[in-house]
Amino acid sequence: MSKLFRHTALAALVGVASGDLLAADYKKNPFTLAYDGAITKNEPGKVNIRPVSYKLNGLDIAANVYIPANYDPKGHYPTIVVAHPNGGVKEQVAGLYAQRLAEVGYLTITADAAYQGASGGEPRSVDKPAYRIEDIHGMADFITRYDGADSTRLGLLGICGGGGYSLAAAETDKRFKAVATVSMFNSGRVRRNGYVDSQLDSVQVRLQQASAARAQEVAGGAVMYSGDANLSDEQIAKLPFDLYRQGYEYYWKTHAHPNSTFKYTTSSLIDLMRFDATDQIALIQQPLLMIAGTKADSLYMTEDAFTKATGTKDKELFKLDGATHIETYWVPKYVSAAIDKLNTFYTRTL
Repeated sequence: MSKLFRHTALAALVGVASGDLLAADYKKNPFTLAYDGAITKNEPGKVNIRPVSYKLNGLDIAANVYIPANYDPKGHYPTIVVAHPNGGVKEQVAGLYAQRLAEVGYLTITADAAYQGASGGEPRSVDKPAYRIEDIHGMADFITRYDGADSTRLGLLGICGGGGYSLAAAETDKRFKAVATVSMFNSGRVRRNGYVDSQLDSVQVRLQQASAARAQEVAGGAVMYSGDANLSDEQIAKLPFDLYRQGYEYYWKTHAHPNSTFKYTTSSLIDLMRFDATDQIALIQQPLLMIAGTKADSLYMTEDAFTKATGTKDKELFKLDGATHIETYWVPKYVSAAIDKLNTFYTRTL
């Protein structure tokens, strides 16, 4: 199947022009943003983007701040921290949601996780829950001191893996007055049990592999990686889950970015496999909104976390009818519905 046919066929499925899909090419955007409708230049009276960097635990963190139209640095804007998916970067879906929220009046920030994207840290592509959670605290540290930010009206939005880590961050960081997730992915559960709990019989084998990988790193050997693959279209089509099939399409083709990668250090599994996004979730007493598609094969994770979030009396599970996991990242009608719901939620709670 040719690349042009793939784009055209995919566009037909979601009812948008193929040219709109191709417009997500990061090479055509001066800020390397990889989503449709992305800012191409900063103009007075419109939403602007400001690339920033700051230190977090000695590492340089690369972030983008989105400021509302007619921004006044002496103003007091409700402010949202946006955490990106596993393998994603700030220029993809996290940037899209950050920009769309800025368009309705919020000051927003999204940053590349430490050891990932354009942020510092060696070895590359470490994916440890403690680091990802600290990234969220770090974004809050930075943005609450930004001109115009109202630190008393700070919200949190986590997408996919960033959603699971956002739940964990909000358990104890009460600077966040409201918490929302889109297509929440419980990284620990999936790395431990497999997607849809499909690898329960190999947990101990994979723990042995992770332990061996750490030992090799400590001894000065090569860093081992998991999740890295170079699949053909035919192999992708045979993957058992929509999340993986559509994820490859999104991350490798329609919304690819050179800083985005599926791989992570195998030794990270030592930390990932003992983590669960629902551990101590009852500590969340803030208002909670969880958004997921009705056709998402990841929906079970959102429903499980929502049920276990017993510490808040203000919670809602909002389902996007007909959406799969990846479609909530970019399909216009689903993104718009999610943004409308998020705006209503944050307006009420912040």
